[in-house]
Order: sequence, then C-alpha cells, then structure tokens
Amino acid sequence: MRDVALLPKAHLHLHFTGSMRVPTLAALAAARGVRLPPALLDGDPLRVPADERGWFRFQRLYDAARACVRSEDDLRRIVAEAAADDAAEGSGRLEIQVDPTSYAPYVGGITPALEIVLDAARTASEASAIEVGVIVAASRMRHPLEARTLARLAAAHAGDGPGQVVGFGLSNDERRGETSEFAAAFAVARRAGLTLVPHGGELLGPAHIDVVLDHLAPDRLGHGVRAAEDPAVLARIVERGVALEVCPASNVSLGVYRRASDVPLRVLVEAGATVALGADDPLLFGSRLVAQYEAARDVHGFDDVELADLARGSIRASRASDGTRARLLAGVDAWLAAPA
Repeated sequence: MRDVALLPKAHLHLHFTGSMRVPTLAALAAARGVRLPPALLDGDPLRVPADERGWFRFQRLYDAARACVRSEDDLRRIVAEAAADDAAEGSGRLEIQVDPTSYAPYVGGITPALEIVLDAARTASEASAIEVGVIVAASRMRHPLEARTLARLAAAHAGDGPGQVVGFGLSNDERRGETSEFAAAFAVARRAGLTLVPHGGELLGPAHIDVVLDHLAPDRLGHGVRAAEDPAVLARIVERGVALEVCPASNVSLGVYRRASDVPLRVLVEAGATVALGADDPLLFGSRLVAQYEAARDVHGFDDVELADLARGSIRASRASDGTRARLLAGVDAWLAAPA
C-alpha cells in the first residue's frame, strides 16, 4: 500500500476555527485567561447524537474555541498553520471556509477580517507547496440579508489566484432557516463567478438536498452523503455534476452514522458522483484529511487506484489554477505508478 500522505490532493471542506491545532487553541485561551471546556483539549473525537441537543453541544464547543480568536495575529496564525498541516499531508490546494463576521469586532469590521485572512492565504501560498483560496460562508442562524452582505463582500474580492475568494457557502445547522431565502445571496455570488458551496445532506436527508439544488444551484455540496438514501436525488447530483465534499469523521461525530463503516462512501462513488474528502473541523472531530483517506482504504476497502480517483476528483472540483491542477494530477499519476 502506498502512503496516502504522499498522494497529491485538494482539501475543499475545512472550516477556519475548526482547523486549529489543539496546542494553538490552548495557547490562545491561556493568553486571554479563558477557561475552555475540557472536551476541546483532550484530543478525543467529539461524539454527539444527531439531534438538537447534540448540535447544541457541538456549537457550544465551537463557539468557545472561536471566542479565543481575537486579533490579526491570531487570524494569520490559524491560516498559516492550516496550510502547513495540509501541505504536510499531501494537499496542494486548500480552500478554507471562513465567516468574517465572527472576527470583525476585534479587527475593525468584516472587510478587514476578510482581507487579513486573504493576505495570510497569499503568504502561506508563497511559503509552501500549497495554493490557498478562501471561501466566504454565511450562516443559516443569521438573517438572509446578512448573507447578501457577505456575498457582496466575497464578490468584491473574487478571483482565482492564491489568497482570493473563490467560493461562497452557507453553513451551520441545516434545520434552521429557509433555504429559499438565501437564494438572493447566492445569485450575487454566482454573478461574480464564485463557486457555490452550501452545506446540505448531512443532518437532513434527500428532500432537503432537492431544496438546496432547486434554490441555490450549488457547484459543490458540503457533505451531501444522505443523497445515498434516494437514488433519484443521487442521480440528479451526478447529472448536474455537483461534487460532494464528504467528511466521514464529521458524519460519525455528529451522530449521522453510528460507525465509520456506515458512511455510504462507496455508494456515492459507484453512482458516479465526484467525491472530495474533507476533514471539516479537525479540532473537534480529532482527525485531519489523511485520516479520511485512510478510512476510505481501511474501512471501505478502497484500493490505491480508487484512492487516486478520489484525489483526482478533489483536484478537479477545486478552483486551483491551471498550473496547480496539472501539477497535482500529474503527481497523482506518479504516486500510482510508484512501487507500493
């Protein structure tokens, strides 16, 4: 078996706060005199039921971690470390997702918050063998007009180069908010040429995926695993060429599936869906990107040829530059051609 850490790949589903290293979070909390819940520091994967109570616990922990990020230096550190960690795992492209609203009070507003992250992404791209783009994500927990404001901000910084906004997303609890009310924000992002990457199909099932497809017209779907429950919805995803950002560790931690073997990864792939594995929130779920590829191999029986196809899917679904895409795809071929 070949080393999956050496397999070139793209990481398309990683949240900003959730990307933090545990020692970094501990250091930020100590510097600010914040007492964190032990569950954020023990290194054990979060396990909650897939209900409102479980989501509340997840969100409480996430908010506690986010509250420790209070300066420009903090924002820059998180981007630099996320890029370094991904590069060490073979990622040649990272598209990190951030809601600048969360950090705006500490740096002078949402525009400075986003521009700091973009500048840090450019610096990280220059410092290592990884190209970093940024996805601006609105929250279902806030008013759709706030999503439209963020979409206009994302559009103003849109581009395909390192350290530019490449996509627009919609995150948080799928059970909250009316999906159709966020369509106007996605229309703004679409006109700016951004890749549309809303969450859907993890906490809610195929019917909700249909709603997301109808109203938000995504290019990629954050999670989307529960499309496996309805062949017609899955066929619609495949026909429209919507890539699925599948995060197996997240699915188990949030109680969507009891065991890693229950995640329908092979069902999605065999139906013809483009799948890009993602780590989602390593801080809380206790595993990074390589662990998702290892699970595909060890739990779902993917051989090296199939792992290479997963990596190619992630690269092709990314907004990597033509040069980076060609280099990474050639690297996948070289990885597969090397002796096991």
